[in-house]
Amino acid sequence: MAETAWSILPPIITIVLALWTKEVYMSLIIGIFSGAMLFTGGSVLGSILTMFAVMADKVGSNVNILVFLVILGILVAAISRSGATRAYGEWAVRTIKGRRSASLVTALLGIVIFIDDYFNCLTVGTVMRPVTDRFQIARTKLAYIIDAMAAPICIIAPISSWAAAVGSSLPKDSTIDGFSLFLQTIPFNLYAWLTILFMLFMIWTGRDFSAMGRSIAANNEKFEIPKEYQDTAEASVSHDEGHGTMIDLILPLIVLIAACVYGMLYTGGIHEGKGIADAFANCDSSKSLVLGSFIAFVFTGFLYLLRRIVTFNSFCDSFGWGFKAMTPAIFILCLAWTLSGICSKEYLNLGGYVGTVVAANASIMTFLPPIFFLVAACLAFATGTSWGTFGILIPIAIAVLGVETPALLTICVAAILSGAVCGDHASPISDTTILASAGAQCHHLDHVRTQIPYVVVVASCSLVGYIVDGIVTNGWVGLIVGIICLVIVMIGITMRVPSLDCEKGGDSHAV
Repeated sequence: MAETAWSILPPIITIVLALWTKEVYMSLIIGIFSGAMLFTGGSVLGSILTMFAVMADKVGSNVNILVFLVILGILVAAISRSGATRAYGEWAVRTIKGRRSASLVTALLGIVIFIDDYFNCLTVGTVMRPVTDRFQIARTKLAYIIDAMAAPICIIAPISSWAAAVGSSLPKDSTIDGFSLFLQTIPFNLYAWLTILFMLFMIWTGRDFSAMGRSIAANNEKFEIPKEYQDTAEASVSHDEGHGTMIDLILPLIVLIAACVYGMLYTGGIHEGKGIADAFANCDSSKSLVLGSFIAFVFTGFLYLLRRIVTFNSFCDSFGWGFKAMTPAIFILCLAWTLSGICSKEYLNLGGYVGTVVAANASIMTFLPPIFFLVAACLAFATGTSWGTFGILIPIAIAVLGVETPALLTICVAAILSGAVCGDHASPISDTTILASAGAQCHHLDHVRTQIPYVVVVASCSLVGYIVDGIVTNGWVGLIVGIICLVIVMIGITMRVPSLDCEKGGDSHAV
């Protein structure tokens, strides 16, 4: 069953079950077990052993990400207990004038935190969720803003963990400089640019439609925190016992960002004489996040305890609450990684099957950009990983095109990156989608269901742009065409969809 059409079955089973039953944990477990059954030829006991062997391997190789999530959860709980989040919320309510302003500030913070999508999702959600709750912004809308400003921002930021991932995806014997190629793809990453533009349009106009529109309409009638997060929210409020100020929120965040950036430089070899660009290109992003988050945690402990913002016992209590808050995201991530492992080249080799199909149909040069975009989107959607998609498809693009056609190669690699982010954005088993839900404390499948129509709109406009790119072999023309298509869509939305978040073009205020 390896490297055949059957290898696509486990992710399809998982996604269909998740969307149908709205039970993501069981859907992932069934999808993983079905993949193990395919790999072992139907052996039940062998499938169980295979499933847990893959889980052990994937969790072990991603343990730094899990540690980062736990430390960040503890940091968030400590900041909440200090009273700093309350102080920030009171300031924000006085300063931010309405829903539109609160949403725009959320998007702006997403731009500022461009280093890593994990860090982006959880930090933006932590800082802005109390503010958006004050203005009764739907958690689904918050999750969409977080998700739209995570991977799309990281994939066009020259200094980010994603830039390093793209550079490392090139074949080892390639004569192409990975970082230079990444820089050239930035203007032509249509999905990333159009997603940011479309998200800002939706914030400004409040003309949400489809599942998002229904979610916001229900939220406007009755705002409530999702049930699975009510205990955490109530505990956070009831244990807000410190007398911290805004500086007790701002300083830990500044240290967290600075320490994570330093961590990337350190793991990339900045102390061994490498330049800044090389250090970022060769960094270990997961180790960097652990290093940065632990430094921020220690700093926050000294900041609070020495100034007696919170008691020692209260600070230590945040360990349990922080871990508890991250448990849903950690469980889903572990299962999603296991499904990805079942589909990897060591088992069902879904990527190998897709690569064979693409290579066999790569003779039509004109259609390569849209083909790569669609294949990357489908592969990322099915596996839940953008980085794995880069690693599979970029070497194929280089093998097919070589260095003789640099303009078309740049466009095709941009199309792969764009499609990978698109599929990752829509996939219910994607790390970033899971963490956006966790950051917003929104029911995961509600986030997926409300976001998919927006992904489809932007993906359609991006596809048109890449079709034009293939015809004229000019990425700038495709970018202009993609923007024109999106503008036409936005005009149609403006004419047909009423505003839900805004009244008479102005900001809607908190109740």
